[in-house]
Amino acid sequence: MDIEDILNLGTYPVDDSGTPGGEALVDRCRADLLGNLYCTIPDFVSPQALALMAEEATGLKAGAYHNHSLRNCYLHQSKDTALPQDHARNLQDRSSVRMIAYDQLMESSPLKTFYQSELVQELVAGIVGEGPLYPNIDPYQPANYVYYEHGDESSWHFDSDNSFTMTLMIQPADNGGVFQMSANTRSASSENYQQVRDVLTGKREDTIVSIDREPGALCIFKGCHSLHRVSPVVGDQLRIMGVFVYEFSPGIGGDAKVNATIYGPRTLAN
Repeated sequence: MDIEDILNLGTYPVDDSGTPGGEALVDRCRADLLGNLYCTIPDFVSPQALALMAEEATGLKAGAYHNHSLRNCYLHQSKDTALPQDHARNLQDRSSVRMIAYDQLMESSPLKTFYQSELVQELVAGIVGEGPLYPNIDPYQPANYVYYEHGDESSWHFDSDNSFTMTLMIQPADNGGVFQMSANTRSASSENYQQVRDVLTGKREDTIVSIDREPGALCIFKGCHSLHRVSPVVGDQLRIMGVFVYEFSPGIGGDAKVNATIYGPRTLAN
């Protein structure tokens, strides 16, 4: 399947403009990203492409690595004994997701075609507004399928050092599996532990936004300073996401220990 068949070009003629996606789309998404720390493009991917992605993902599901643990919102699994038990760094919650890595995708994978497309890459670069983007060269990280079964969730966390995160909703859960964010919970100059703790313990629900994700919706968000989570999934239908990693410099790959944590110990043998 070609990229022209994957993207909903009738609604978003990103192949028809000097500024990818048109100035209006880029300007709207960039303003949303700056103001709200996230933006969404509904129906960005065609129903035909979504059906193929869901079919591929379902076929690969048996090979997915189950990443599950108790962790804090800084993605650490161990507690800091020098801090109080109720400190934000010592509040742990369950996370359970299942991952298919880039090297497990078919060569003809529509998810690969989407990720490798210069149209998509240039559009996202225009929205993020921090210069050109380049493909990640890691064998595992560039584009992944992420699955949530009944009871799975991604607990509140910050992204470690990503300037932005990019995800595609392929198949929502029957119930639950809601993407939620508390924008600017911390900053570059302050960890703001009290605010973080209040969000984690349910005392600042007024700061939490639930972001609707219909099939085909592309979402770009900044999670380094904003707590975010996926609420527990309820029901038999898998929640299936596409997750993508671009870089601001060419030739960037991943860390071997991080890959082993996310994709399993098989990555250490390669």
